[in-house]
Amino acid sequence: MSGSLSITASVASPELLELPWELPLEQWPDKTVAALPKGISRHIVRFIHMGAHIVAVKETTEALAVREYKMLKKLAKLAVPCVKPVAIVSGRTDRHGAPLPTALVTRHLRFSLPYRALYSQTLRPDTATRLADALAVLLVRLHIVGFFWGDVSLSNTLFRRDAGAFAAYLVDAETGELMPGSLSDGQRENDLEIARVNVAGELLDLQAGGRLDDDIDPVAVAQSIIDSYRLLWRELTGWESFDQSERWRISERVHRLNELGFDIENLTISSNDAGTKLQIQPKVVDAGHHTRRLLRLTGIDAGENQARRLLNDLDSYRAFHYPQDDVDEEMVAHEWLSEVYDPVIRSIPKEYRGKLEPAEIFHQWLEHRASRSQREDRDITREDSVASYIDEVLQHRRDEAMVTGPPTEAITMPNPTIELNWRDRV
Repeated sequence: MSGSLSITASVASPELLELPWELPLEQWPDKTVAALPKGISRHIVRFIHMGAHIVAVKETTEALAVREYKMLKKLAKLAVPCVKPVAIVSGRTDRHGAPLPTALVTRHLRFSLPYRALYSQTLRPDTATRLADALAVLLVRLHIVGFFWGDVSLSNTLFRRDAGAFAAYLVDAETGELMPGSLSDGQRENDLEIARVNVAGELLDLQAGGRLDDDIDPVAVAQSIIDSYRLLWRELTGWESFDQSERWRISERVHRLNELGFDIENLTISSNDAGTKLQIQPKVVDAGHHTRRLLRLTGIDAGENQARRLLNDLDSYRAFHYPQDDVDEEMVAHEWLSEVYDPVIRSIPKEYRGKLEPAEIFHQWLEHRASRSQREDRDITREDSVASYIDEVLQHRRDEAMVTGPPTEAITMPNPTIELNWRDRV
Protein backbone atom coordinates (compact mmCIF):
# COMPACT_ATOMS: atom_id res chain seq x y z
CA MET A 1 0.00 0.00 0.00
CA SER A 2 1.33 3.44 -0.94
CA GLY A 3 2.51 5.67 1.87
CA SER A 4 0.51 8.56 0.35
CA LEU A 5 -2.81 6.96 1.30
CA SER A 6 -4.98 9.45 3.18
CA ILE A 7 -8.04 8.51 5.23
CA THR A 8 -10.43 11.15 6.54
CA ALA A 9 -12.96 9.79 9.04
CA SER A 10 -15.09 11.32 11.78
CA VAL A 11 -14.58 8.21 13.95
CA ALA A 12 -11.40 6.16 14.14
CA SER A 13 -11.89 2.89 12.25
CA PRO A 14 -8.70 0.79 12.23
CA GLU A 15 -10.49 -1.79 10.08
CA LEU A 16 -10.29 0.65 7.17
CA LEU A 17 -6.52 0.07 6.97
CA GLU A 18 -7.07 -3.65 6.48
CA LEU A 19 -8.99 -3.22 3.22
CA PRO A 20 -7.13 -3.71 -0.12
CA TRP A 21 -7.05 -0.09 -1.23
CA GLU A 22 -4.21 -0.89 -3.66
CA LEU A 23 -6.71 -2.78 -5.85
CA PRO A 24 -9.41 -1.28 -8.10
CA LEU A 25 -12.75 -1.82 -6.40
CA GLU A 26 -13.92 -4.21 -9.11
CA GLN A 27 -10.97 -6.50 -8.28
CA TRP A 28 -11.47 -6.75 -4.52
CA PRO A 29 -11.47 -10.39 -3.36
CA ASP A 30 -14.77 -12.15 -2.75
CA LYS A 31 -14.01 -12.58 0.96
CA THR A 32 -14.27 -8.82 1.46
CA VAL A 33 -17.44 -8.33 -0.59
CA ALA A 34 -20.90 -8.65 0.95
CA ALA A 35 -23.46 -9.99 -1.50
CA LEU A 36 -26.21 -7.40 -1.08
CA PRO A 37 -28.69 -6.17 -3.69
CA LYS A 38 -27.58 -3.00 -5.43
CA GLY A 39 -29.32 -0.63 -7.79
CA ILE A 40 -27.95 1.00 -10.90
CA SER A 41 -25.20 3.56 -10.24
CA ARG A 42 -23.05 5.87 -12.33
CA HIS A 43 -20.09 4.81 -10.17
CA ILE A 44 -18.54 1.50 -9.19
CA VAL A 45 -20.05 0.60 -5.80
CA ARG A 46 -19.48 -2.49 -3.63
CA PHE A 47 -20.77 -3.54 -0.24
CA ILE A 48 -17.77 -4.51 1.87
CA HIS A 49 -17.24 -6.33 5.16
CA MET A 50 -15.40 -3.99 7.53
CA GLY A 51 -14.94 -5.65 10.90
CA ALA A 52 -18.38 -6.31 12.39
CA HIS A 53 -20.04 -3.85 10.00
CA ILE A 54 -20.91 -3.64 6.34
CA VAL A 55 -20.09 -0.47 4.42
CA ALA A 56 -20.70 0.77 0.91
CA VAL A 57 -17.55 1.84 -0.96
CA LYS A 58 -17.95 4.09 -3.98
CA GLU A 59 -15.12 5.07 -6.34
CA THR A 60 -15.37 8.68 -7.48
CA THR A 61 -13.28 11.83 -7.78
CA GLU A 62 -11.66 13.41 -4.73
CA ALA A 63 -13.67 16.61 -5.07
CA LEU A 64 -16.99 14.78 -5.32
CA ALA A 65 -16.12 12.47 -2.41
CA VAL A 66 -15.30 15.42 -0.14
CA ARG A 67 -18.45 17.26 -1.17
CA GLU A 68 -20.75 14.30 -0.60
CA TYR A 69 -19.07 13.36 2.69
CA LYS A 70 -19.66 16.86 4.05
CA MET A 71 -23.22 16.96 2.74
CA LEU A 72 -24.19 13.64 4.32
CA LYS A 73 -22.79 14.81 7.67
CA LYS A 74 -24.87 17.99 7.49
CA LEU A 75 -28.02 16.08 6.59
CA ALA A 76 -27.45 13.62 9.43
CA LYS A 77 -27.25 16.53 11.89
CA LEU A 78 -30.61 17.73 10.55
CA ALA A 79 -32.10 14.26 11.23
CA VAL A 80 -32.84 13.68 7.54
CA PRO A 81 -33.19 9.99 6.61
CA CYS A 82 -29.95 9.24 4.77
CA VAL A 83 -26.97 6.91 4.82
CA LYS A 84 -24.21 7.78 7.30
CA PRO A 85 -20.77 8.80 6.00
CA VAL A 86 -17.80 6.84 7.36
CA ALA A 87 -14.65 7.98 5.56
CA ILE A 88 -12.91 9.35 2.48
CA VAL A 89 -9.92 7.37 1.22
CA SER A 90 -7.70 9.32 -1.17
CA GLY A 91 -4.16 9.05 -2.49
CA ARG A 92 -4.77 5.45 -3.62
CA THR A 93 -2.30 3.84 -6.01
CA ASP A 94 -1.97 0.34 -7.35
CA ARG A 95 1.09 -1.89 -6.87
CA HIS A 96 2.78 -0.19 -9.83
CA GLY A 97 2.19 3.32 -8.50
CA ALA A 98 -0.64 4.17 -10.91
CA PRO A 99 -3.34 6.37 -9.30
CA LEU A 100 -6.70 4.89 -8.32
CA PRO A 101 -9.99 6.77 -7.75
CA THR A 102 -10.82 8.26 -4.38
CA ALA A 103 -13.26 6.16 -2.37
CA LEU A 104 -16.24 7.37 -0.35
CA VAL A 105 -17.25 4.97 2.44
CA THR A 106 -20.75 5.03 3.92
CA ARG A 107 -22.47 2.80 6.47
CA HIS A 108 -24.80 0.19 5.00
CA LEU A 109 -28.41 0.76 6.04
CA ARG A 110 -29.47 -2.60 7.47
CA PHE A 111 -32.76 -4.09 6.31
CA SER A 112 -32.91 -1.67 3.38
CA LEU A 113 -33.44 -2.59 -0.24
CA PRO A 114 -33.11 -0.83 -3.60
CA TYR A 115 -36.40 -0.68 -5.48
CA ARG A 116 -35.23 -3.24 -8.07
CA ALA A 117 -34.68 -5.86 -5.37
CA LEU A 118 -38.02 -5.50 -3.61
CA TYR A 119 -39.65 -8.06 -5.86
CA SER A 120 -37.69 -10.61 -7.81
CA GLN A 121 -40.34 -11.07 -10.50
CA THR A 122 -42.73 -8.13 -10.76
CA LEU A 123 -43.39 -4.89 -8.96
CA ARG A 124 -47.03 -4.99 -7.91
CA PRO A 125 -49.38 -1.96 -8.17
CA ASP A 126 -49.73 -1.43 -4.41
CA THR A 127 -45.96 -1.67 -3.99
CA ALA A 128 -45.36 0.94 -6.68
CA THR A 129 -47.81 3.28 -4.93
CA ARG A 130 -46.18 2.83 -1.52
CA LEU A 131 -42.72 3.45 -2.95
CA ALA A 132 -43.99 6.63 -4.57
CA ASP A 133 -45.53 7.82 -1.30
CA ALA A 134 -42.32 7.10 0.61
CA LEU A 135 -40.24 9.04 -1.92
CA ALA A 136 -42.67 11.97 -1.71
CA VAL A 137 -42.32 12.09 2.09
CA LEU A 138 -38.52 12.00 1.82
CA LEU A 139 -38.52 14.81 -0.73
CA VAL A 140 -40.72 16.98 1.50
CA ARG A 141 -38.41 16.43 4.46
CA LEU A 142 -35.38 17.36 2.36
CA HIS A 143 -37.02 20.52 1.02
CA ILE A 144 -38.13 21.63 4.49
CA VAL A 145 -34.51 21.74 5.69
CA GLY A 146 -33.47 23.59 2.52
CA PHE A 147 -31.88 20.71 0.58
CA PHE A 148 -32.09 20.78 -3.21
CA TRP A 149 -31.49 17.20 -4.39
CA GLY A 150 -30.97 17.72 -8.10
CA ASP A 151 -31.14 14.00 -8.95
CA VAL A 152 -34.35 12.65 -7.41
CA SER A 153 -34.86 9.04 -8.40
CA LEU A 154 -35.73 5.60 -7.10
CA SER A 155 -32.15 4.51 -7.84
CA ASN A 156 -30.77 7.11 -5.43
CA THR A 157 -33.08 5.95 -2.66
CA LEU A 158 -33.13 2.97 -0.32
CA PHE A 159 -36.37 1.64 1.11
CA ARG A 160 -37.04 -0.09 4.42
CA ARG A 161 -40.26 -1.94 5.15
CA ASP A 162 -42.37 -0.03 7.66
CA ALA A 163 -45.44 -2.03 8.80
CA GLY A 164 -46.82 -2.58 5.32
CA ALA A 165 -45.52 0.72 3.96
CA PHE A 166 -42.00 1.84 3.09
CA ALA A 167 -39.69 4.45 4.57
CA ALA A 168 -37.29 6.10 2.11
CA TYR A 169 -33.66 7.10 2.73
CA LEU A 170 -31.40 9.28 0.61
CA VAL A 171 -28.36 7.39 -0.68
CA ASP A 172 -26.65 9.69 -3.14
CA ALA A 173 -26.14 13.36 -2.19
CA GLU A 174 -23.55 14.02 -4.89
CA THR A 175 -25.66 16.53 -6.81
CA GLY A 176 -27.41 18.05 -3.80
CA GLU A 177 -27.01 21.48 -2.29
CA LEU A 178 -28.05 22.72 1.15
CA MET A 179 -29.32 26.28 0.85
CA PRO A 180 -28.73 28.78 3.67
CA GLY A 181 -32.45 29.68 3.67
CA SER A 182 -35.58 27.99 2.41
CA LEU A 183 -35.85 26.71 -1.15
CA SER A 184 -37.60 28.87 -3.70
CA ASP A 185 -40.73 27.58 -5.39
CA GLY A 186 -38.71 27.28 -8.59
CA GLN A 187 -36.10 25.07 -6.95
CA ARG A 188 -38.77 22.82 -5.46
CA GLU A 189 -40.57 22.58 -8.80
CA ASN A 190 -37.27 21.71 -10.49
CA ASP A 191 -36.75 18.78 -8.11
CA LEU A 192 -40.34 17.65 -8.67
CA GLU A 193 -39.89 17.67 -12.44
CA ILE A 194 -36.63 15.72 -12.09
CA ALA A 195 -38.47 13.20 -9.91
CA ARG A 196 -41.33 12.85 -12.41
CA VAL A 197 -39.02 12.22 -15.37
CA ASN A 198 -36.56 9.92 -13.56
CA VAL A 199 -39.15 7.74 -11.82
CA ALA A 200 -41.19 7.33 -14.98
CA GLY A 201 -38.02 6.29 -16.83
CA GLU A 202 -37.02 3.80 -14.14
CA LEU A 203 -40.45 2.18 -14.12
CA LEU A 204 -40.54 2.09 -17.92
CA ASP A 205 -37.20 0.27 -17.75
CA LEU A 206 -38.73 -2.32 -15.40
CA GLN A 207 -41.71 -2.60 -17.73
CA ALA A 208 -39.45 -3.25 -20.71
CA GLY A 209 -37.77 -6.03 -18.74
CA GLY A 210 -41.07 -7.68 -17.88
CA ARG A 211 -40.75 -6.87 -14.18
CA LEU A 212 -43.67 -4.46 -13.90
CA ASP A 213 -47.31 -5.45 -13.43
CA ASP A 214 -49.44 -4.81 -16.51
CA ASP A 215 -51.81 -2.65 -14.45
CA ILE A 216 -49.09 -0.17 -13.51
CA ASP A 217 -48.82 3.02 -15.53
CA PRO A 218 -45.25 4.32 -15.03
CA VAL A 219 -46.26 7.88 -15.91
CA ALA A 220 -49.19 7.81 -13.49
CA VAL A 221 -47.01 6.49 -10.66
CA ALA A 222 -44.45 9.23 -11.28
CA GLN A 223 -47.23 11.83 -11.23
CA SER A 224 -48.55 10.38 -7.96
CA ILE A 225 -45.25 11.37 -6.30
CA ILE A 226 -45.91 14.98 -7.29
CA ASP A 227 -49.52 14.81 -6.05
CA SER A 228 -48.52 13.27 -2.71
CA TYR A 229 -45.75 15.83 -2.30
CA ARG A 230 -48.09 18.76 -2.87
CA LEU A 231 -50.64 17.44 -0.37
CA LEU A 232 -48.04 16.94 2.34
CA TRP A 233 -46.28 20.22 1.63
CA ARG A 234 -49.59 22.07 1.95
CA GLU A 235 -50.33 20.43 5.31
CA LEU A 236 -46.89 21.18 6.68
CA THR A 237 -46.30 24.73 5.50
CA GLY A 238 -49.68 26.29 4.73
CA TRP A 239 -51.24 29.02 6.85
CA GLU A 240 -54.79 28.68 8.15
CA SER A 241 -56.92 31.29 9.93
CA PHE A 242 -59.67 30.46 12.41
CA ASP A 243 -62.21 32.46 14.30
CA GLN A 244 -61.65 32.30 18.03
CA SER A 245 -64.78 30.19 18.34
CA GLU A 246 -63.27 27.58 16.02
CA ARG A 247 -60.21 26.69 18.06
CA TRP A 248 -61.17 23.03 17.81
CA ARG A 249 -59.85 23.17 14.25
CA ILE A 250 -56.32 23.50 15.62
CA SER A 251 -56.55 20.01 17.09
CA GLU A 252 -57.99 18.77 13.81
CA ARG A 253 -55.04 20.19 11.86
CA VAL A 254 -52.53 18.74 14.32
CA HIS A 255 -54.27 15.37 14.10
CA ARG A 256 -54.01 15.40 10.30
CA LEU A 257 -50.30 16.11 10.53
CA ASN A 258 -49.84 13.35 13.10
CA GLU A 259 -51.60 10.94 10.79
CA LEU A 260 -49.10 11.90 8.10
CA GLY A 261 -46.33 11.07 10.58
CA PHE A 262 -45.35 14.64 11.43
CA ASP A 263 -45.45 16.92 14.47
CA ILE A 264 -45.97 20.65 14.95
CA GLU A 265 -43.73 22.79 17.10
CA ASN A 266 -45.13 26.33 16.75
CA LEU A 267 -48.63 27.81 16.88
CA THR A 268 -49.24 31.51 16.34
CA ILE A 269 -52.05 33.70 17.69
CA SER A 270 -52.53 37.11 16.08
CA SER A 271 -55.06 39.93 16.39
CA ASN A 272 -56.29 42.53 13.96
CA ASP A 273 -59.06 45.12 13.78
CA ALA A 274 -61.57 42.43 12.86
CA GLY A 275 -60.85 40.47 16.04
CA THR A 276 -58.62 37.70 17.28
CA LYS A 277 -57.50 35.08 14.80
CA LEU A 278 -55.74 31.84 15.48
CA GLN A 279 -53.17 30.96 12.87
CA ILE A 280 -51.22 27.73 12.66
CA GLN A 281 -48.03 27.20 10.74
CA PRO A 282 -45.67 24.31 11.40
CA LYS A 283 -42.55 26.44 11.19
CA VAL A 284 -40.40 23.61 12.50
CA VAL A 285 -41.60 20.14 11.65
CA ASP A 286 -40.19 16.68 12.02
CA ALA A 287 -41.33 13.25 10.95
CA GLY A 288 -41.83 10.51 13.48
CA HIS A 289 -44.70 11.42 15.85
CA HIS A 290 -45.45 7.76 16.61
CA THR A 291 -41.81 6.71 16.40
CA ARG A 292 -40.83 9.16 19.13
CA ARG A 293 -43.72 8.17 21.40
CA LEU A 294 -42.87 4.48 21.08
CA LEU A 295 -39.18 5.17 21.70
CA ARG A 296 -39.98 7.27 24.76
CA LEU A 297 -42.30 4.64 26.26
CA THR A 298 -40.50 1.41 25.40
CA GLY A 299 -37.05 2.12 23.97
CA ILE A 300 -38.08 0.41 20.71
CA ASP A 301 -36.69 2.27 17.70
CA ALA A 302 -39.13 1.53 14.87
CA GLY A 303 -40.39 3.05 11.65
CA GLU A 304 -43.38 5.39 11.79
CA ASN A 305 -45.99 2.87 10.60
CA GLN A 306 -44.44 0.10 12.66
CA ALA A 307 -44.59 2.38 15.70
CA ARG A 308 -48.23 3.22 15.01
CA ARG A 309 -49.10 -0.49 14.82
CA LEU A 310 -47.19 -1.36 18.01
CA LEU A 311 -48.74 1.59 19.85
CA ASN A 312 -52.19 0.40 18.79
CA ASP A 313 -51.44 -2.96 20.40
CA LEU A 314 -50.05 -1.22 23.49
CA ASP A 315 -53.18 0.93 23.77
CA SER A 316 -55.39 -2.14 23.38
CA TYR A 317 -53.42 -3.86 26.14
CA ARG A 318 -53.90 -0.83 28.38
CA ALA A 319 -57.64 -0.60 27.68
CA PHE A 320 -58.13 -4.30 28.45
CA HIS A 321 -56.02 -4.53 31.60
CA TYR A 322 -56.40 -0.98 32.94
CA PRO A 323 -59.76 0.49 31.90
CA GLN A 324 -59.36 3.38 34.36
CA ASP A 325 -58.01 6.60 32.87
CA ASP A 326 -55.46 7.59 35.52
CA VAL A 327 -53.06 4.67 35.10
CA ASP A 328 -49.43 5.63 34.44
CA GLU A 329 -48.70 5.23 30.71
CA GLU A 330 -45.01 4.42 31.14
CA MET A 331 -45.78 1.71 33.69
CA VAL A 332 -48.24 0.06 31.32
CA ALA A 333 -45.73 0.34 28.47
CA HIS A 334 -43.06 -1.41 30.54
CA GLU A 335 -45.49 -4.19 31.39
CA TRP A 336 -46.58 -4.60 27.75
CA LEU A 337 -42.92 -4.74 26.71
CA SER A 338 -42.06 -7.53 29.17
CA GLU A 339 -45.33 -9.45 28.88
CA VAL A 340 -46.10 -9.20 25.17
CA TYR A 341 -43.42 -7.76 22.88
CA ASP A 342 -40.26 -9.31 24.34
CA PRO A 343 -41.70 -12.87 24.60
CA VAL A 344 -42.71 -12.78 20.93
CA ILE A 345 -39.29 -11.58 19.74
CA ARG A 346 -37.46 -14.07 21.99
CA SER A 347 -39.54 -16.87 20.50
CA ILE A 348 -38.07 -16.28 17.03
CA PRO A 349 -35.25 -18.77 16.32
CA LYS A 350 -31.84 -17.16 15.88
CA GLU A 351 -31.56 -18.32 12.28
CA TYR A 352 -34.68 -16.31 11.35
CA ARG A 353 -33.96 -13.07 13.21
CA GLY A 354 -32.03 -11.57 10.31
CA LYS A 355 -34.98 -11.85 7.95
CA LEU A 356 -36.78 -8.74 9.20
CA GLU A 357 -36.41 -6.08 11.85
CA PRO A 358 -37.90 -7.06 15.24
CA ALA A 359 -40.62 -4.40 15.00
CA GLU A 360 -41.61 -5.63 11.53
CA ILE A 361 -41.68 -9.22 12.79
CA PHE A 362 -43.98 -8.19 15.65
CA HIS A 363 -46.25 -6.29 13.25
CA GLN A 364 -46.48 -9.25 10.89
CA TRP A 365 -47.17 -11.60 13.80
CA LEU A 366 -50.05 -9.35 14.93
CA GLU A 367 -51.48 -9.49 11.42
CA HIS A 368 -51.05 -13.26 11.24
CA ARG A 369 -52.71 -13.86 14.61
CA ALA A 370 -55.66 -11.60 13.75
CA SER A 371 -56.15 -13.29 10.38
CA ARG A 372 -55.99 -16.77 11.86
CA SER A 373 -58.34 -15.90 14.74
CA GLN A 374 -60.88 -14.54 12.28
CA ARG A 375 -60.52 -17.54 10.00
CA GLU A 376 -60.92 -20.06 12.81
CA ASP A 377 -63.44 -17.97 14.77
CA ARG A 378 -61.55 -18.36 18.04
CA ASP A 379 -58.89 -16.63 20.13
CA ILE A 380 -55.42 -17.95 19.21
CA THR A 381 -52.85 -18.05 22.01
CA ARG A 382 -49.57 -16.23 21.65
CA GLU A 383 -47.51 -19.42 21.69
CA ASP A 384 -49.68 -21.10 19.06
CA SER A 385 -49.79 -18.04 16.77
CA VAL A 386 -46.04 -17.40 17.00
CA ALA A 387 -45.32 -21.02 16.05
CA SER A 388 -47.67 -20.89 13.05
CA TYR A 389 -46.30 -17.48 12.00
CA ILE A 390 -42.77 -18.90 11.95
CA ASP A 391 -43.82 -22.02 10.03
CA GLU A 392 -46.22 -20.41 7.56
CA VAL A 393 -44.71 -16.96 7.00
CA LEU A 394 -41.32 -16.08 8.45
CA GLN A 395 -39.25 -19.07 7.39
CA HIS A 396 -40.23 -18.45 3.78
CA ARG A 397 -39.06 -14.84 3.81
CA ARG A 398 -35.68 -13.94 2.39
CA ASP A 399 -33.11 -12.47 4.74
CA GLU A 400 -33.39 -8.69 4.42
CA ALA A 401 -30.48 -7.95 6.75
CA MET A 402 -28.14 -9.48 4.17
CA VAL A 403 -29.74 -10.51 0.88
CA THR A 404 -27.69 -12.28 -1.74
CA GLY A 405 -28.00 -10.41 -4.98
CA PRO A 406 -26.40 -9.96 -8.39
CA PRO A 407 -23.16 -8.02 -8.79
CA THR A 408 -23.33 -4.27 -8.83
CA GLU A 409 -24.73 -2.85 -12.03
CA ALA A 410 -22.92 0.22 -13.26
CA ILE A 411 -23.34 2.68 -16.07
CA THR A 412 -20.65 4.98 -17.32
CA MET A 413 -21.49 8.66 -17.19
CA PRO A 414 -19.30 11.73 -17.24
CA ASN A 415 -18.73 13.18 -13.78
CA PRO A 416 -18.53 16.96 -13.52
CA THR A 417 -15.49 18.20 -11.66
CA ILE A 418 -16.30 20.30 -8.63
CA GLU A 419 -13.39 22.37 -7.35
CA LEU A 420 -13.05 22.14 -3.58
CA ASN A 421 -10.19 22.87 -1.21
CA TRP A 422 -9.08 19.52 0.22
CA ARG A 423 -7.79 21.27 3.33
CA ASP A 424 -11.36 22.39 4.12
CA ARG A 425 -12.67 18.86 4.44
CA VAL A 426 -14.33 17.80 7.67
